[in-house]
Amino acid sequence: MAEVLIIIPARMAATRLPGKPLADIAGAPMIVRVLRRAEAAAVGPVVVATDSPEIEAAVRKAGGQAVMTRADHASGSDRVFEAANKADPGQSAKIVVNVQGDLPTLAPSTIAAAVALLADGAVDIATAAAEITRSEERDDTGVVKVVGTPVGPARLRALYFTRATAPHGEGPLYHHIGLYAFRRAALERFVKLPPSPLEKREKLEQLRALEAGMRIDVAIVDEAPLGVDTPEDLARARAVLSGRA
Repeated sequence: MAEVLIIIPARMAATRLPGKPLADIAGAPMIVRVLRRAEAAAVGPVVVATDSPEIEAAVRKAGGQAVMTRADHASGSDRVFEAANKADPGQSAKIVVNVQGDLPTLAPSTIAAAVALLADGAVDIATAAAEITRSEERDDTGVVKVVGTPVGPARLRALYFTRATAPHGEGPLYHHIGLYAFRRAALERFVKLPPSPLEKREKLEQLRALEAGMRIDVAIVDEAPLGVDTPEDLARARAVLSGRA
């Protein structure tokens, strides 16, 4: 699958947990933990995109590939687009996967499941979600929910993403997982679109794609990874990956 390129955007200036890509988790920086998960997916080469020399150095020390990008990007997708053009200027990769750099427990199979959805030529972007099983996540605005219609086994076509508790009524709710497999042309189109009204309201950039009429399909997987946004999340990740949880 040489046509797939995985890019992990990472920056030091996280609002709630500054410097988190270099936070030690069971003996390795978090960005290296995510790098190893992405490599284990075995769908294509992996590159870390950063504006930080410290992150670049940590990745290279671990034997990974990193590219330096501008510091003024408005979103991770913009950073991914710049990095894709630097790492693959000949555009041999037809699929670019954006894996968020704060998912140290991400299952490699989740990345592969999202990429597999792009075998359907009608899909512009693919992502993943897991059924919410912890009751506190249902109303947590930090947990993004995907609302979709089933289009196959363990697969939805996304209709909306929201921080609210949705959809209403009986049935499962789905926790969206922070990775996106873009067709390269779809990524280029996406980053050239202006921020959309619902994107700005919900603070969810994937809504820009839906508002522009792009199709996003969702692979339903068994479990959502732990996202590290706060010191409490970091403590949980350390416990999980050191075998104490």
